[in-house]
Amino acid sequence: RPERVATVAWSNHEVPLALGVTPVGFEKATWGDDDGDGVLPWVAEQLAVLGAPEPVLFDATDSLPFESIANTQPDVILAAYSGLTQEDYDQLSQIAPVVAYPEQPWGTTLEDQILMNATALGLESEGEQLVAKLEGEVAAAMDAHPQLRETTPVFAFFDESDLSQIGVYTPLDPRMGFLLDAGMQQASILEEYAGSDSFYEQISAENPEAFDDVDLIITYGSGDAAVNAALLEKLQADPLLSRIPAIAQGRVVFLGENPIA
Repeated sequence: RPERVATVAWSNHEVPLALGVTPVGFEKATWGDDDGDGVLPWVAEQLAVLGAPEPVLFDATDSLPFESIANTQPDVILAAYSGLTQEDYDQLSQIAPVVAYPEQPWGTTLEDQILMNATALGLESEGEQLVAKLEGEVAAAMDAHPQLRETTPVFAFFDESDLSQIGVYTPLDPRMGFLLDAGMQQASILEEYAGSDSFYEQISAENPEAFDDVDLIITYGSGDAAVNAALLEKLQADPLLSRIPAIAQGRVVFLGENPIA
């Protein structure tokens, strides 16, 4: 069982933390970090609970900091959910054994990420219990809102400066993949990307009929309801986007500005 655990890429450090193991180092959060300390709030809470020494934060803004990772003297490097290149993998493997994604970069499911990382820690059964716990929480939430199982959502991104394109996250991406795994239905616009290596696609607004079966659009927005309302009005005023039923009827959910979003 490894004693010194380092992780790279998003969220791999959350698996050992959830299992009571504090990594010696993990990647600094650069997306969704509301206070700029490089640590997301739920990670900070768990670090406080475990009361372990503060881990080294790896700055991978430009590339993996191999020297910083090596300096933590890890016994294993967790990267089950990541976009490692073969060169990255080879260099990291000179430092310690590496748990990399099995098939597609950024394509590991939440369940597999937990099980692969937990197994590398010698905590396979604990990882299985964690998966079961999380699946139970999601199932309970869906049971409390059974109508969601009949809902066909799309997680989209709108660039206000160019509404000629609609960004759509594919089933490979956790944003969309999670909703489908939870029991929601897959929109026809996503079917051609199921099983592909792409996590994000730009769809021309000239094909609004492609979104006819979409019940709900989830997108990024503001913590200010008035700002979100103004963006919805802008979408509804667009001659092409207004032909999408979910937009025309206001079935758009704007995530606020917070770490969870």
